[in-house]
Amino acid sequence: MPLSPAAVEMVASRFRVLGEPVRIRIIQELQGGEKSISDLVAAIGSTQPNVSKHVRILQEAGIVARRHEGTTVFCSITDEGVLGVCDAVCASIGERLARDAVLVAELTGRLPDPRG
Repeated sequence: MPLSPAAVEMVASRFRVLGEPVRIRIIQELQGGEKSISDLVAAIGSTQPNVSKHVRILQEAGIVARRHEGTTVFCSITDEGVLGVCDAVCASIGERLARDAVLVAELTGRLPDPRG
């Protein structure tokens, strides 16, 4: 059954949230469990304001939770389904690259060596 326009917009909105490389890296870092903003900054190699901005966007989308402990902010994944989406996309990309590698091997095996 086709999705309603409202449902399609919700799906598209989720993909827009996931369409930013820094957010994917944050999710990847949080797969192993809760981390502080400082830990995320160090792991990602970005600035604290930038990481905090992206964590806020992920929180507003319902993907990440934040909790305060004193002056430290800790983040964790709240929507485990996003990990399945990331795994599915990675698997799909891996399959495509494997097919491309077979074609490259086939082509390079038949093409003359340009060095002579």
